[in-house]
Parts: sequence; C-alpha cells; structure tokens
Amino acid sequence: MKQAMVVGGAGFIGTHLLEHLRAAGGYDRLVSVDLVAPARPVAGVDYERHDIRHPFPARLDGAYDAIFNLAAVHRTPGHEPHEYYETNLGGALTVCEFAARNGVRSILFTSSIAVYGPGEDLKTESSTPEPVSDYGRSKLLSEGVHRQWLAGDAARRLVIARPAVIFGQGEGGNFTRLAAALRKGTFVYPGRKDTIKCCGYVGEIVRSMEHALALGEREFLYNFCYPQAYTIEEICQAFERVAGYRPPRGVLPQPVMNAAALPFEVVDRLGLRNGINRERILKLVRSTRVEPAALIGSGFRFSTDLEGSLRDWKSRSTGDRMV
Repeated sequence: MKQAMVVGGAGFIGTHLLEHLRAAGGYDRLVSVDLVAPARPVAGVDYERHDIRHPFPARLDGAYDAIFNLAAVHRTPGHEPHEYYETNLGGALTVCEFAARNGVRSILFTSSIAVYGPGEDLKTESSTPEPVSDYGRSKLLSEGVHRQWLAGDAARRLVIARPAVIFGQGEGGNFTRLAAALRKGTFVYPGRKDTIKCCGYVGEIVRSMEHALALGEREFLYNFCYPQAYTIEEICQAFERVAGYRPPRGVLPQPVMNAAALPFEVVDRLGLRNGINRERILKLVRSTRVEPAALIGSGFRFSTDLEGSLRDWKSRSTGDRMV
C-alpha cells in the first residue's frame, strides 16, 4: 500500500496539497499531522493531531513512501524569536528523526524565499542565502537538517521548495487582506506602486511539488513563484479586472506611514496586539524578486498566470469575496 504523510496538512497549502494528492490517486493512504484540526477536511484523509516540537508517537509509525513537511511558524513579524526556532528547526529535527526511524526514502520540505533576505536584486537558486529575520534564519537551518537526513542514506531523496507569496482559497493572508481593502475602497499603495511582489497560486505550487518529487533526483532545490515579476500595481489591476474592485486611493509616503504606526507600536507593547508596526511597513515597501529557474528548467509548465489564478480563486468563492 502506497502511503504519504503531510506534516502541516490542516493548513492552507497542506489542505490544497491533500486535495490534489487525493484527486491524483497516486497514494492509497494519506495521513495529515498537525497541531490543530482542519478547517476544511479532505475526504478520505486520516487526520492526526500532534505537536511536531515533540517526538512523533509510535502510533504514527508506518511504511511511508514520502513525507511532505509543510509545518511552520511563518507570520513575520508576529512571533517571539524563539518560536520560529522551536517549531521550524525543532520540527525539522523531529520529522527527519521520524523519517529515519521509518525508512522513508523521500521528503519534500517547504522552506521560504526569506532565506535570501530582502532586496531589489533578483534572487535565483544559486544566490547566497542572507536571511535577516528569525523566520528566514530558522528556515535556512531547517534546510540543513533535512540535508543531514539526506546524507544518511544514498537511497534517500530530498526536494526543497522555496515559495514566494502563495495565495488562493483559504489563505487568509496578504492577498486576502489586499482583496478586502480593495473591495472596501480603503487600500492605498504603501510607499510606492512599483514594489515587486513575486507570488504564485496555491494550485500551482501543489502541482510543482508532485512534479519535483517525480523527477527522482537525489536533491532538488527550487524557488516557487510565477515567472513574471508582478508589481503591487499590476496585482491590484488584476483584482480590478477579475472582481471589479475599486482602484487604490493613491500612494501613502513611507515616512507618513511610519509616523502613523508609532502609536500602534506603543499600544502593542502595552498588551493590545494589533500587528501594525514599522517592521511590517518596511516589508510592504521592499521588493521580493525571485526567479523559478530550476523549476522551469526541469520541465514544469504553469497552467495559469496571475489573472487566470484570480479568476479560479473567485470561482471557488462566494460572490466577489476572495475567501
């Protein structure tokens, strides 16, 4: 019986991956391991609750053909520094220990483009990682843990995916918040219109995962995003065309945004969490430019572009609300 485990299977990408694997029919049994229950369970999947900061219990042992390790603490800023390492690095250690114990031959690990650090320059798979956040550093260290597992047996295979911003149904993150602000007519460009925000649709990344594992290479590292480097203005215009949302109300200079964020930072320190701060504003203003060169070079072909993926997302949502 062919089996696969998705660690982090109750999350946004994990749910879409399980749906894709279930529809493809390549596995007889799919197991999801996550700290929380799934908001949108996939029929036929065995859901197990477990905190990956702790060793996997014996009840989860089995002959798995592949493990997809998607679990992570990822929102940044938003967590204490130690939380990124406890979950991301600690989780990598426990997943790899479990894989070694059960003789698993293939692991796909989702890292992040955060390992490259911010900057306007184009990042490829050959770029030197220079993470500046605890999230990025924890992901880079986790890549190293998975490579140590790979080195333990010549028969093992490892795929490392470094995604940019991923969007789609159930995301609840950057694109969902952008869609809500555009729908209400409250969105303003933060600092500039030409900030590049490389991104990719969730339906495409799960296809890329299956493609990458099927290559059968001992180690395959790839960036994931659309080949076109979309600016925030182009992303907003795509939402306008697809959903009829209102255009942004102009550009708000970064110094004005920073000044407006100061009172929220004070309130946040007093215990009233709000997520508005200068670090997040800087993240909005900085470009993220990556190229999926290895993925395209391996023969993968995207089936959508930005506008096409937004149309698919809208078709799965209620009315014009991208949810």
